[in-house]
Amino acid sequence: MGRKQRVLVGAEHAWDSFRLRRRSRKPLQHFRIETYGGHGGPGGVVVRGRVLDNPPPSEAVDGEGAVAALRRSLGQFATVELPGVPLLVRIGEAVAETTTDGDGYFRALVDADHVHPRHLTSPWQRGTVELAEPYRGVTGPQTAAFAVRVPSRHAVFGVISDVDDTIIQTGVQRVGEMLLQTFTGSELTRTPFPGAPELYRDLAGRDNPVFYVSSSPWNLHAFLHGFLRHRDFPLGPLLLRDLVGTADGRARKHDRIEEVLELHPDLRFVLIGDSGEKDPQIYADIVRDHPGRVLAVYIREVRLDPGDGRVEQVSDAWAEDVPFVLAADSDAVRRHAASIGLL
Repeated sequence: MGRKQRVLVGAEHAWDSFRLRRRSRKPLQHFRIETYGGHGGPGGVVVRGRVLDNPPPSEAVDGEGAVAALRRSLGQFATVELPGVPLLVRIGEAVAETTTDGDGYFRALVDADHVHPRHLTSPWQRGTVELAEPYRGVTGPQTAAFAVRVPSRHAVFGVISDVDDTIIQTGVQRVGEMLLQTFTGSELTRTPFPGAPELYRDLAGRDNPVFYVSSSPWNLHAFLHGFLRHRDFPLGPLLLRDLVGTADGRARKHDRIEEVLELHPDLRFVLIGDSGEKDPQIYADIVRDHPGRVLAVYIREVRLDPGDGRVEQVSDAWAEDVPFVLAADSDAVRRHAASIGLL
C-alpha cells in the first residue's frame, strides 16, 4: 500500500471512529441489513453485505433531473456504517455466524460440508441474513433476503467480466468525465457499449454463469445491479471493493477472481476486461496460476493512447496456450468467440 493510500485509510478510520463515538450515544433510526447476494457451488457459498443506519436509497425515475440524480448518488456514499453487528446467514438448513467489520461489511462463508446439494438450486438459491442478538437497542426480527448464483451442472463455462469501460462507458481514464457520469447519471441513463448486452446474453446462453468483478465500491452495488437489469445483461454476482481499503485495486480484483475459481472448481472461464487499467496484468496472473481453467482472454481497447505499450507488454510476453485478444469492439469479441466454439 502506497503512502497516499495509507493516508486515505488512516483518515477514513479516524473519521469513522469520530462518527461512531458521537452516534454510539444516540438510538439507531434506520437500522438496515443491505445484502449484496453471493455465489456458491462445490467449494461452498459466499454471501456479502453491509449493515447501515440509513434509510433505503431512492430509485431512479425516468426523466429525473441532474440534481435528483446527484442527491441520490451522494446518498450512496454518505452512509452510517454499523460495526460489530452479530448476524446469522441461513441457506436452507445451513447456518453461518458472522459479524460486521469496522466499516459495517460482512462476508459469510458457508462451508461446502454444511450445504446440502438440494439447498443449492440453480440458477438462484434464496437465503436470509438476520440479526442474531440485540444491538444498540435494536431487537426483534431484522431480516434481509439475498440470492446466491448457483451454476447449473449443464454449464459449459463461466464468464468473469470487468464492468467499468468493459460493458459500461465510464471514461475511467478521464477522471472529470467519470465523476460527472457517476454522480449525475443513473442506471436508466448510463450507456453500455454497443453490442455488449447481446454478446453477454449469447455467451451466457441458458446455463453459463456470469460474474461481474469490478474496482467500483460497494456503494454502487444497487446502481450497477439496476444497470444490468435495465440494459438486459445476464444477471450475476457483483464482486466489488471497499471504498477505501488496505489493498490496491489490482490485489482486490485478483482476490475476487480467485474466490470465483475456488468456489466453482468444475468450471472453466472466459475473462473479459479492458485496456484502461490493470485487467491485462491481472488476467495474465490468473492464467499463469491456474493452468487449464481459462478458455480465452478478451481485452476491450479503450486507451486514450493505444501506443503506450502497457497491453503489449503482456501480449508480447504471452506464452500460454490461451487466446489473448485485444478487441476494438463487441463484434470483434463475438467473431473470435464464435471461431473457437464459445458461441
